[in-house]
Amino acid sequence: MVRITKVHTGAGDSGETSLVDGSRVAKSDRRIEIVGTCDEVNALLGIVLMESARLPDTHPDGGERVTVRRVKSVCSVAIERLQSELFDLGAELACPPDQIPEFMELLDQSDSDRLCEEMDAWNEELQPLESFILPSGIGPIASMHLARTVTRRLERSMVAIKDQMRPLTLQYVNRLSDWIFVLTRWVSNRLGEDESLWVPKGKRGSGAADLTRRQNANR
Repeated sequence: MVRITKVHTGAGDSGETSLVDGSRVAKSDRRIEIVGTCDEVNALLGIVLMESARLPDTHPDGGERVTVRRVKSVCSVAIERLQSELFDLGAELACPPDQIPEFMELLDQSDSDRLCEEMDAWNEELQPLESFILPSGIGPIASMHLARTVTRRLERSMVAIKDQMRPLTLQYVNRLSDWIFVLTRWVSNRLGEDESLWVPKGKRGSGAADLTRRQNANR
C-alpha cells in the first residue's frame, strides 16, 4: 500500500518536477502536460459521479425511481473503475517506456476491450444517431460531455509523442472518449432526457433578440 505522510516538499518550487524514473523535467514538459490532462479527465469523472449521486431516486410522492437507481449503480461501478485505470495510466505516462518500473501494474488489452464490451451493451438500448449531439443536459449528462472533450484533448496530446509510449495507451484513450459518449447517450435514454441535436442553419430560429422584444411587449 502507498503511505504518504507529507505532500509539500518544496522540490517543485523552481518549476521542475520528477518523472517516475527520478529524472527532473520542467513542469511545462509535454509529458507532464499529458499527465496533467489525464488527471483532469479523472477529476471530471469525479464530478460526473457527484452529479449522478444528486439525482433524486424517489418521486415527490415517496415512490422509488427504479430507473434512476439503476443509472446510479451502473455509473458508480463503471466510473469508479475508470478512475483507478486513469490513475494507472497517468503513472505510466509519467515515465519513458524504457524506464517503467517492474513493479508498476500497467493497463492491458483486456482493460481496453472492456470499454468496447460496455459500449456494445449500452448501444443495444439506443437508437441510431440521425444528427450530431450538442453538449448539454442535466448535471451528470453535461458533465460527461465535458469529460469527453477533455479526453479527446488528452488523446491529441498523446499523439504528439506517441513514439514515446506504448501503443495500447493511445488505443485505450481513443476508446475511452467513445465510451464516455456512449455512456452519456445511455444515461440520457434511461432518464428519459431528450438529446440536444444540431439544427441546420436554414432551420434555426431568428434568435434571442426577437424573443426578448416580444417578451417585453407582453409585460
